[in-house]
Amino acid sequence: MGPQESDPMYEVFIGGWGNTKSVIRRNRTKPDKVEIETPGILNAGEFRGFWVRWDSGIVSAGREGESIPFISWSDPEPFPIAFVGVCTGWGATGTWKIEDGAEFNTPDKLEYKFGPVATGSLELEYRGPHNCHICLTPAPAEIDPMLEVILGGWENTKSVIRHCRRKPDKVTIPTPGLMNPNEFRKFLLEWHCGRLSVRDGQTGAVLMEWVDPSPFPITHFGVRTGYGARGQWRISHFYRGGARPLPPSAPPASAVYSSPPGYPGGYPGSPHVVGAAPGVGGAGVWVDMTSGQVPPGAVVGGQDCSGEPLYVARAQHQGALIPGKLVASHGCAYIPWGGQEHGKPQYQVLVGGRNHWVPTSGSNIPPGAFPGGQSEDGEPLFIGRVRHEGSVTTGKVQQSHGVCYISFGGQELGFPEYEILMS
Repeated sequence: MGPQESDPMYEVFIGGWGNTKSVIRRNRTKPDKVEIETPGILNAGEFRGFWVRWDSGIVSAGREGESIPFISWSDPEPFPIAFVGVCTGWGATGTWKIEDGAEFNTPDKLEYKFGPVATGSLELEYRGPHNCHICLTPAPAEIDPMLEVILGGWENTKSVIRHCRRKPDKVTIPTPGLMNPNEFRKFLLEWHCGRLSVRDGQTGAVLMEWVDPSPFPITHFGVRTGYGARGQWRISHFYRGGARPLPPSAPPASAVYSSPPGYPGGYPGSPHVVGAAPGVGGAGVWVDMTSGQVPPGAVVGGQDCSGEPLYVARAQHQGALIPGKLVASHGCAYIPWGGQEHGKPQYQVLVGGRNHWVPTSGSNIPPGAFPGGQSEDGEPLFIGRVRHEGSVTTGKVQQSHGVCYISFGGQELGFPEYEILMS
């Protein structure tokens, strides 16, 4: 709350207790909220990179280059965070490099400097004559797929969005005088389900926007200058105010279905099953939707870490029809395939049916399981769900693999223990 040790406060201990475990603590009191074993996570002989994120009461920490946190906790009574502090003790001294918001320079050289991102936004300030270049990538390297935003290019006359370093540019707009070598100019980049928006950091006005038809998980950003320009930068890796995040393109419908009574860890306030939607019976039907739309009677299969309901959905990908999850506020459904999470602005939502889930494991598909799609090889795919990182997330069950796959944090994750949806 302030630039001193005062309650309320969160503490994230990384490599404590002789470099054996990590914890999250609230208000300097025990018991710790979360404790996990992390042997050898720190090294006295080299720098180790980490990120800490706070969003909607969820505090989490992860390793640089990894989008999945290794520790996370959801505070039922969150508070606004205005300051960050660091310290060492108990026999340890440390050397720190705090990148978030630190000022640094880029030379007149078309070579990106990379850093990690953990949310779908990047706030930056740039001071230079022209050619402010930002890239968004799935790795800390200049590789495809990648998105590039060039602000104040072509001698400070126009700005563009480029995909995979290829022309023609996806968006081109005139921006004469956008940059100034004598003062910092602030911008905000936001990306959700392939939709990239570039906003003015002072007014929040959208300067450019483009939707990637084949979105990819973004884990890193890069910045550079060139073509006769040097630049000074201030980078904030996480959204902290200013322009508002992109709103959902359609309001979510009222939740009609949810976890059946007795489901362990069911979330408070969730409605009970009340029957099929009007005109819908049996195992339910699939309804075509786009851009975050939720049809009346959509089946709620779980909830996101933030508490937002996740609807049972499916989408086409690489010749397969794959069950996954609809996150209405992101404007798309997500499906797991090939080790990655894939956002789909066009999808189908399950409406009606019993919304009855039973626990199972491995390749044990109970009789009456509801088929939700098929793999590219024609194998039936069923609808499953698992608890992970504070969420109840729906995904696909592939019997030949013996797991339920979910999409989470940009990745495809497999779980041998899961629940399966019944007809």
